[in-house]
This record gives sequence, structure tokens and C-alpha cells, in this order.
Amino acid sequence: VQLQASGGGLVQAGGSLRLSCAASGRTFSSYTVGWFRQAPEKEREFVSAMTRSGGFTYYANSVKGRFTISRDNAKNTVYLQMNSLKPEDTAVYYCAADPSIILPRIRTQEYDYWGQGTQVTVSS
Repeated sequence: VQLQASGGGLVQAGGSLRLSCAASGRTFSSYTVGWFRQAPEKEREFVSAMTRSGGFTYYANSVKGRFTISRDNAKNTVYLQMNSLKPEDTAVYYCAADPSIILPRIRTQEYDYWGQGTQVTVSS
């Protein structure tokens, strides 16, 4: 599966953005999907994940209550709604997918497929 993330940009603190990740292929519904982010000079970190059917979601503590992951399998797209953004949310955001059914999948090495990343910058 090929992934393409979009929707990043520059926003003021307290603002919102919605990231999208479009996937190719007809079996997108068979993949667990996740969002990760990487700030300059930091390791890539887990943000959120959702199971294939959308029945279970996982969030990093730093974004819980502010970010919401969702997916539309008919459109082969996963979303990340980001509200109440903070300067520390500034990073390149990556979407990822993996066909494994083992949960939860919150580590980078647990995902086989990655999008190219989209920059999110939150100004104070």
C-alpha cells in the first residue's frame, strides 16, 4: 500500500488542523493505521493509531483529548483532527499502515508502510 499525507501547515497556538492520509490499493480496510511525528533533532514518536475496523483507537498521552483519529475505508483515507494545538506539536507528521492484527501498534518498527510526511508548525 502507498500512503500520501497532506493537510499540514502553519497555525497559531490554540488553532486546529486536519491531516489526511490517502492510501492506494483496495485492501486498505485490512490495515491498522497510525500517525507519528518527528520534531527536529528528536526521534519519531507515536501519536495515534486505529484498528482496521475503527473499533479501537490509541493516543499518546501528550495528545489525548486534543487529537482524534478517524478513517473512511470507502475512501481509503485516514484522518487526524488536531485541536488546541500547542507549539510543542510542531513536527513532521507521518501516517503509517500495517497489515498485522497484533495490537496495539505504537512503535515505528511495527509499521511496514509509511507516507512521506507533512509539516505542522504551531506558532506561539
